[in-house]
Amino acid sequence: MTTPSAARPLVAGSLAVAAALVLTSCGSSDSGSGSGGPGSSSDSGTHTVATAMGDIEVPVAPERVVVLDTAELDSALTLGVKPVGATHTGTESGFLSYLPKDRVEGIEDVGEMMTPNLEAVAALKPDLILTSKIRHGAAYGELSKIAPTVMTENTGRPWKENFQVHADALGKVPAAEKVVAGYDAHVAEVTEALGGKEKAASTEVNMVRFVEGADIRVYGRQNYIGTILADVGLGRPAIVDKAEDGFSYDVSPERIDQADADVVFHSTYGDAKKSKETQTVGSGLWRNMAAVRSGRVFPVDDELWIQGIGYTAADRILDELRTDLTK
Repeated sequence: MTTPSAARPLVAGSLAVAAALVLTSCGSSDSGSGSGGPGSSSDSGTHTVATAMGDIEVPVAPERVVVLDTAELDSALTLGVKPVGATHTGTESGFLSYLPKDRVEGIEDVGEMMTPNLEAVAALKPDLILTSKIRHGAAYGELSKIAPTVMTENTGRPWKENFQVHADALGKVPAAEKVVAGYDAHVAEVTEALGGKEKAASTEVNMVRFVEGADIRVYGRQNYIGTILADVGLGRPAIVDKAEDGFSYDVSPERIDQADADVVFHSTYGDAKKSKETQTVGSGLWRNMAAVRSGRVFPVDDELWIQGIGYTAADRILDELRTDLTK
């Protein structure tokens, strides 16, 4: 998920207190460092996984997995693993609504994504925890005492690389290869449906996100949705190259016309009024954009397009791109 606070690491103060209470009764199982290379096996039924925190030993076939972010939940479910616990986001639906209800039914909610309840995590007796350093790096010590904790460095743009780490940790590398092959085939089908690579490249697409408590974001190339648009071969307008670190370029409602393109997708995080969506889409600047005048503006689900960050979400996005862009 990319929220207004997404770039901030978790503050570990309250977590450390909770962990201290939990660990005195639950004991600890330090993950330690593996002596073999990534993916190697040992006689103890573990194998070594390369993580953002170094090489660690994890069970060859973990059975009680807890995931602390949306990308990790998407990865686990995509690979056929139902976690015993997961955090929820700031959405009303709890677990992201694009995920099939039968796939998330029975998963224990262990708190809000940025502030997971370590007591709840430990109570589930996990044998593996998946998350990222940018989200929960400050709590790594507490988490790794509960169970081996596999952290990727970041979330968002490197989602494909992160998926491989998740697959390695879950003992699902062959399944991951099939997922990636399926995605690549799906991408090729969508590009062909859009008229081929040349026509796709000639269609400039923008992704606009209205965010409660922040400026309007025009998404650049270095983020989850940006990689999917690039995979399909869609063009991007020049404004995206103004994005800081490639992530997003912020505009006010008074400058929304800068977000114009052949096609504009837009989503909203939070309240429509507080995020300036209501004000912006009702303005003359918005109505006069070429994409609006040509009927090439499409509202999309923020949970799916921005927050999911995985292959299950990506396949749904590809279907929506094909539907909307071939209208």
